[in-house]
Amino acid sequence: MLLGPSAALVLLAAVGCTSTDPSASVAVPTPSSEAAAYCRALHKELPRSVAGLERTDPAPRSDLTAGWGDGAIVLRCGVARPAKMDDSQAKAAEADGVNWLLEQRDDGPRFTTTLRKAYVEVTFSSAYAHDATPLAAFAAPVKKTVPSGL
Repeated sequence: MLLGPSAALVLLAAVGCTSTDPSASVAVPTPSSEAAAYCRALHKELPRSVAGLERTDPAPRSDLTAGWGDGAIVLRCGVARPAKMDDSQAKAAEADGVNWLLEQRDDGPRFTTTLRKAYVEVTFSSAYAHDATPLAAFAAPVKKTVPSGL
């Protein structure tokens, strides 16, 4: 089920989670060479700030990962297709033309793009889980660099 922008705001407002540990390292995905090329292009297009948070990429440094606000928002590109995408009851959101699967986890919500040549994952800490603005900030870069399709 895909939701419009206003429904996505309501959905995000209902998400309850705990904050992530900003000192934790981020696992770097190991995508195919095709997906890695899309991810490198995406990395160059990502915003310097999201929701008022400056970009602070996590360790280890990689063109496949990015972060804002010392771990408050973390993006990984080229992740494996989430098994939850096979669940017909899975929750989803749409932000500025990009569809995202929503997975609620103990350490915060995780959103993964759907119907793209590379899967892009964005996680939020609890401080930003109730605001659709961060997710919308990734729409233009994703649409520009990661083609639609499977």
